[in-house]
Amino acid sequence: MRSRLPFGDPGPYLEERHRELQERVFEVARAHFEGDEEEDEAAATLGAVRALAREGLLASTVPAPFGALDLRSLAVTREAIAYFSGLADSAFAIQGLGSHPVALGGSDAQKKALLPAVAAGEAVPAFAVTEPEAGSDLASVRTQATRVGDGWRLDGLKTYISNAGIATFYTVLARSAPDSPKGLSMFLVDGQAPGLSVRPLQPMAPHPLGEVRFEGVPAQLIGAEGRGLALALQTLDTFRPTVGAAACGMAQRAMDEAVEHVRHRRQFGQPLADFQAVQMHLADMEHDVCASRLLVLHAAFTRDRGASRITREGALAKLSATEAAQRVIDRALQLHGGAGVMRGAAVERLYREVRALRIYEGATDVQKLVIARQILETKP
Repeated sequence: MRSRLPFGDPGPYLEERHRELQERVFEVARAHFEGDEEEDEAAATLGAVRALAREGLLASTVPAPFGALDLRSLAVTREAIAYFSGLADSAFAIQGLGSHPVALGGSDAQKKALLPAVAAGEAVPAFAVTEPEAGSDLASVRTQATRVGDGWRLDGLKTYISNAGIATFYTVLARSAPDSPKGLSMFLVDGQAPGLSVRPLQPMAPHPLGEVRFEGVPAQLIGAEGRGLALALQTLDTFRPTVGAAACGMAQRAMDEAVEHVRHRRQFGQPLADFQAVQMHLADMEHDVCASRLLVLHAAFTRDRGASRITREGALAKLSATEAAQRVIDRALQLHGGAGVMRGAAVERLYREVRALRIYEGATDVQKLVIARQILETKP
């Protein structure tokens, strides 16, 4: 069946259920998230979570029944949502990212208490790993976990944390033993825990972001002590291709906006679309979008087919798609001319929203290092 969506033919990577899901998500996103940006990003994020939950779309953010995620469902959902709203895409994605350490390593009690609530939109998670001196280098995390009786207490500072201040729980990477990658553990913290405080940050595109300070905050261990870094990296490994999917959604929206504009905007007595230089831009943009989408779907398909890790595939997908989306959106804005830099223009919003995708969950240069190491380790 030919899709009615603007995302092209995904070839053999998607099953009919994925195509039907993306069509449904696209219509939901068009109805709920198209239009002006909300000034209150916290309220808008919670509203997006509730809207997605009502439509049953958050179910794909957690494994059911606590097995492996269907990564293609995550990818097609993020692409469709990001076509209309970067904020709503983030709201969807962090439901999965923030809860995935629990899905991977949590106890049965932790999973039963949290994962159904995440899928129902009743719980809003946050993934708290980044620190002022530990971003790409997670092994340098300094937040300290101290055993107190049968439990733990956390002390330290996390920064650039999505959903900070609105999260009902945080999954936190902290140091439970002396300096060593094996000295890091993952912890579960209630969003209203005593000793937890949040300082909001203001990113360039609307998004609830903040610093989270822990001062003797009670915490539960997720999984075995010393497994924190592995849980964090496995979580990032899983979700990186979906960042690429969101980038594809944004790039496709920019492409569609550009095509519509150049068809109707006239200069020197003819539509912009008639100029060969404009046609060259459109061809480059289409190449970027289509090639990136295939890398994203390949990574998701590889994982869904049973691969335990997709480190190389995920890094390639994120690197290609986010860099390409930046190029496509920049070209789309350029083709709009002065209209493209006005607030309210879709390409102006996309220009602000796409920039963070090249940084979070592993910046572009980090992805290159990951890919190079994979090449050196696996090539004979």
